[in-house]
Amino acid sequence: MPFVRALLLPRALLPRLVRAAAVALMMALLPLTNPASAATSLAAASSAHVYLLRGVLNIFSLGLDDIAEKLRAQGIAVTIANFVSWSSLADEAATEYRSGRIRTIVLVGHSSGATALPDMVARLTELGTPVKLAIGLDSVFRTSLNGRVGKYINFYVANGAGTPVAKGSRFQGSLENVNVQDVPGVGHLTIEKSQIMQQKVIGAIDAVVFSRGNDIQRPLPEAMAPRPSPRTAAVRN
Repeated sequence: MPFVRALLLPRALLPRLVRAAAVALMMALLPLTNPASAATSLAAASSAHVYLLRGVLNIFSLGLDDIAEKLRAQGIAVTIANFVSWSSLADEAATEYRSGRIRTIVLVGHSSGATALPDMVARLTELGTPVKLAIGLDSVFRTSLNGRVGKYINFYVANGAGTPVAKGSRFQGSLENVNVQDVPGVGHLTIEKSQIMQQKVIGAIDAVVFSRGNDIQRPLPEAMAPRPSPRTAAVRN
């Protein structure tokens, strides 16, 4: 019997056998790397672009830099800009999408950057360009969505400056308002710096970038595109 034979082995060999068995077990449990899967993930990352919008004073949205660094480490292209650039960034994203260089567009904004997100979504919808995901981090003014977006997540601090986002009459997509006032250390000026919140943001982005079928959205026919009335962007951080 194996057990009896093991007992008859010299004691000096037993620790080595145990270690060898442990290593063999660990190797058996490790998932095998699939080259095709790795190539698919690389292609998905290279065809995605995340636009990060800062608040009024860029010095209060520095946590977006950490998010950008982590996304770039995964091969995802990132653009960081002040929220006042949302319109030109929308035009740029639409051009890149029409060229085929971008297949997955993600928007993230902090403070006034979050307040500007519905405008950017509406503009991209007007241009026939789908937004896969938009994430707002504590929008400072009550806003409503009238564009088309696969999923819109609004993280807000209910006992602070943040407010929920409302669905407009022409909104198409999924909207989640998530109150994060009970997340330790999270406030208006720290929400984008919180490791917990950064993980939530990056996790949501990874879920859409690396999911299968991430190119299912197509440009809207011009007749279907919502035409929201112009709205003055927020000036509060």
